[in-house]
Amino acid sequence: MKKSLGSLAAVAILSSLAGAIGVTAATYDTNGVINFTPDTSITLPIDPTDPDPEVPVSPIDPTDPEGPNPGTAGPLSIDFASSYAFGEQVISTLNKVYYADIQEFTDGGTGPNYVQVTDKRGTLEGWKLSVKQNGQFTTADDELLTGAQITLRKGAVTSNLASDATLIPGEVQSAVALKTTGEETVLVDAAVNQGAGTWIYRLGNNAEEGKTGVELSVPGSTVKRAKEYRTTMTWVLSSTPEN
Repeated sequence: MKKSLGSLAAVAILSSLAGAIGVTAATYDTNGVINFTPDTSITLPIDPTDPDPEVPVSPIDPTDPEGPNPGTAGPLSIDFASSYAFGEQVISTLNKVYYADIQEFTDGGTGPNYVQVTDKRGTLEGWKLSVKQNGQFTTADDELLTGAQITLRKGAVTSNLASDATLIPGEVQSAVALKTTGEETVLVDAAVNQGAGTWIYRLGNNAEEGKTGVELSVPGSTVKRAKEYRTTMTWVLSSTPEN
């Protein structure tokens, strides 16, 4: 009988030791680290109606057979801006409004005219997109198309990041008449914590709406010569940490 009790006591002690060993299991902590830096590479243009950075597009410049200028380098960049071609028009003595052709792509696709900007600084300082028309339409002989005015309509922004409402730029001009004095007009104003990533300012939500997104009004009283008239626009993207 004593032998049996001794065996039971030994089992109890071993069970207690096993439990104590399990309670005091060792632990050890390690780290995971990643460090991001601003991206200075050029960002390629993307589709203004389906802004997927994984699927770049190749826009056509209707005013230059050599194609559009490449995007600007740096972490805050203008990646692309449409040029406006208003076609060949019959001289008229009536007040007229003409519309720019929609944006075409080398793969045969179309979309609204647009401007694409990218903020890869990683600071979320905010930015402003502006445009200035560098003077009135003129011929190669410096003859003015007096009173002609470009108006941008149906302006809106979109991005693959637009599902995060906190990132959407807070001030967007839906309609604006460009000045011919070279004065800048602000189109989009992204405040602090807004506008990170790639954003598109488009003039119409799709190609159909884009057909009336850029208009040129010309007074009937303006003398029109049977010549080509041209002007240029400069797009300006500036950092706005004071926002």
